[in-house]
Amino acid sequence: MELRKDPITRSWVLTGEAPEAVPQGECPYCPGAAKAPQVVSSMPGVGGAPWSARAVVHPAPVYRIEGDPSRQGIGLYDTMQTVGAHEVLLENPRHDRNLWEASDAEIEQFLRLAAQRIHDLKRDRRFKYVTIFKNHGKLSGQEIEHPHWLLTATPFVPRRVLYELRAGREHFQQKERCVFCDILGQEEKQKLRMVEARGDFLACCPYAQRVPYETWIIPRSHEASFERGVLAREAGLRDLAALLRRTLTRIRSITENFHMVLHTMPNTLRKSNILGYWSTIDDDYHWHFEILPMIPGRSRSYVFKEVYYSDVPSEEAATRLRDAKVT
Repeated sequence: MELRKDPITRSWVLTGEAPEAVPQGECPYCPGAAKAPQVVSSMPGVGGAPWSARAVVHPAPVYRIEGDPSRQGIGLYDTMQTVGAHEVLLENPRHDRNLWEASDAEIEQFLRLAAQRIHDLKRDRRFKYVTIFKNHGKLSGQEIEHPHWLLTATPFVPRRVLYELRAGREHFQQKERCVFCDILGQEEKQKLRMVEARGDFLACCPYAQRVPYETWIIPRSHEASFERGVLAREAGLRDLAALLRRTLTRIRSITENFHMVLHTMPNTLRKSNILGYWSTIDDDYHWHFEILPMIPGRSRSYVFKEVYYSDVPSEEAATRLRDAKVT
């Protein structure tokens, strides 16, 4: 496989023969499995469990740790090798215990594991961006049954994150304020699209949602880096764990299918003097989770990613999510 850059949209595209499919049969991620995967990192167990969260090598990685991206120009076009990292982050040793069914202490451990893996991989200058994401349900393309997220480290910054970096920088240049902080201030003042606030964290439906019931989880305190914010917190992380669990429970009252992704700052060891996004990034960017529910027959616009359409206004979506029963 290789990476090719679209010269018009500037997005990087994977092309070539896909890796072998994820093997079926006995779950290799459950304790005691005969064919256990290579463990990268593990967190101590909670309540007598052998471990609480674990990072393992993906069984069919798209990005591989060995080598150099070797960006090359072929006339107008650019190409790179698929150098990076591709890991499975296991939420729990139990096959039947998803994040919304776990204890807040277990979710805390998972968040710390994710932060540690991102922090560790950002020490490698080859990787411009590291993130985690979760696909749940048949409509999302979920391949692994065991409760998990995926982690990828890539030699490029995804296009949507670049859009956010540009908007954040321009807003800061005009007003010397973070655009995300300004959005949070307005949402808390209007209370039209807020779903729930817990400690230093807020769940809300964005004003211009891409799909029905799109929800963001974002810290009230300004912080550009997820991993830095999580690893520095000795208190308050339990609030994020609880809000994450409760928000996913609300989403599941609408649909079992969703995509969730973390947006955090790029690897600052690979600054781009041409783009200039890194000059004020600690001041103008703000990490957050984005949850995009997938509802049959109502989320087709998300597939095409051109003009998004939501037949449920974000104000109505927030009201319904607020009213959902949460344990």
